[in-house]
Amino acid sequence: MTDQSSTLYAKLLGETAPIRWQELQPFFARGALLWVEGSQDLVAVAQAVAENDQARVAQWMNQGLLCAFEDARAEDLLTRDPQLWAVVVAPWVLVQERAGDSTLH
Repeated sequence: MTDQSSTLYAKLLGETAPIRWQELQPFFARGALLWVEGSQDLVAVAQAVAENDQARVAQWMNQGLLCAFEDARAEDLLTRDPQLWAVVVAPWVLVQERAGDSTLH
């Protein structure tokens, strides 16, 4: 990892925060959410998106590890209200559910 790359990673890590689905709904309505599977490093995926690393992003999308939000996922999150983590890489908000996290109630 280069110094510039590790600086970006640290910046994104500092901007990653827990969030509730209720707060993400306006971004879903605008089509600005990307789902990151829990097995992936949310910050590393955000970094690849920020750096426009098309090869890695395409690979994750082809594997289903990074994808656009679908209505069914949104409905599930609304029903369950799990703890989510998000980071903004304009114009996107990358969202992930972390297994084993408690809810934000």
